[in-house]
Amino acid sequence: MITSKSYTIPFIVLAILLVLLFLVNISLGSVSITFNTIIDSFFTNSDSLNNHQYIIQNYRLPKAITAVLVGSGLGISGLLMQTLFRNPLAGPFVLGITSGASLGVALVILGSSIFGGFLATFLLTKWSLVIAASLGSFLVLLLVLIVSSKVRDTMAILIIGLMFGSITAAIVSVLSYFSSAEQLQQYIFWGFGSLGDLDWNEVTIFTIIYCIGILFSILSIKGLNTLLLGENYAKSLGLNIKQSRLLIIIATSLLAGTITAFAGPIAFIGLAIPHVTRQVFNTSNHKILLPAVFLFGAIIMLICDSIAQLPNTDYMLPINAITSLFGAPIVVWLLVRQRKMVF
Repeated sequence: MITSKSYTIPFIVLAILLVLLFLVNISLGSVSITFNTIIDSFFTNSDSLNNHQYIIQNYRLPKAITAVLVGSGLGISGLLMQTLFRNPLAGPFVLGITSGASLGVALVILGSSIFGGFLATFLLTKWSLVIAASLGSFLVLLLVLIVSSKVRDTMAILIIGLMFGSITAAIVSVLSYFSSAEQLQQYIFWGFGSLGDLDWNEVTIFTIIYCIGILFSILSIKGLNTLLLGENYAKSLGLNIKQSRLLIIIATSLLAGTITAFAGPIAFIGLAIPHVTRQVFNTSNHKILLPAVFLFGAIIMLICDSIAQLPNTDYMLPINAITSLFGAPIVVWLLVRQRKMVF
């Protein structure tokens, strides 16, 4: 565990590890690519790309960048929610954001049969799923923001978010009951999560919204540190609870909602990465935790994606399964070793 007040060396080590795993992730796949080829592809004119360079620049590089964005974004979202609700089981999806995205996708996939023919085919494009997931997330976010402006108790917002999730899950169940086997299979495949389906245009839009969410997260640091002392004490220090809470909710919604829209619902990372980071860095200061969670989330997601793509084969395992199978035992081991929850 890191107990020193100087965190420079750990951050340098994590940053180097992130770069190495980024290159390893790009090199692995159905076709192995050497590090030299990867480095050369970054500095080669696109007019002279060979097969390996084409694969790197059009498939593996966007996927590796997506893995970094997804892992770090979910980790930071989980950190924000656990601090806001002072609940170690809170994750980025407790507000019902993911449920809203899932409902939007379900309406398009499972409800597409009512449109029939050409219109159904038009609705089932990749962008239509992204837009539907984004609209579903935004609708739930809007409801949560309205509720948060009326409710004083933070825990009440948590419960209301869970209720929104239950309502959307019920609607999805009704749609599933009346859907065909093919539609159900397509919806289930979307629920597995995927990092490799984005082109550069989608990655660019994803990155822009992600950066806005990160900016809101950075602006929330002072409020997050103050909330650790309790809401009553935070008020006595002059913290505007409603404003800080709103900032945190918007940051989480932008990150979690966008990630779900572009990559699907991905489990474990948002819940576990903040715990792993606290165990290793042994601090509750969000000026340290926020960048540390960013690095840990990106690193773990790159590792999980490298395992999921089964190097030297054409098979790709569901990223959701790998994140849980790989990460959950690590968290259990850390907690058993520490014998208490660091918060």
